[in-house]
Amino acid sequence: MFSTCRTIRLIAAMTLLLCALLSLSAARLAAQAPAASAPNASTLTLRITGIRNANGIIRFTLYRDSNFVEKRDVQIDANTLTAQTVFANLPRGVYSVNLFHDENMNGKMDTNLFGMPVEGYGFSNNPVKRMGKPGFDETNFPLNQPEAAIEIKMIYW
Repeated sequence: MFSTCRTIRLIAAMTLLLCALLSLSAARLAAQAPAASAPNASTLTLRITGIRNANGIIRFTLYRDSNFVEKRDVQIDANTLTAQTVFANLPRGVYSVNLFHDENMNGKMDTNLFGMPVEGYGFSNNPVKRMGKPGFDETNFPLNQPEAAIEIKMIYW
């Protein structure tokens, strides 16, 4: 009788220990798992065309509701003279993109003595070429689908 009670207690203790180990393992696996996409999140693919050469990089700036979201530098595909980048897990909303072709890699848009850009640039919605930068109202677009892609045509003077 004494040995039966002792055996039952030992089995109960081992069961509790096994449950604790399984819980710890499950928690550790959950912490290591990649984060799932947020509900109502979108992936935005940006493709740039009309790049005149493969010198330098394309510098992107992404805005949401006219507020800064992210800056990103992207290499130019020398074979196609295009560039592409993907922004993942963006909250749905209204966005805008501006970019420039930093041909000399100095981190800024270069201009001539009259303030005219000497490097290429572009904006979402591809507004017409003119003096001055377009406003957010001209370049914004809704991002309300799980996946969206836009093409921006580079402008050179």
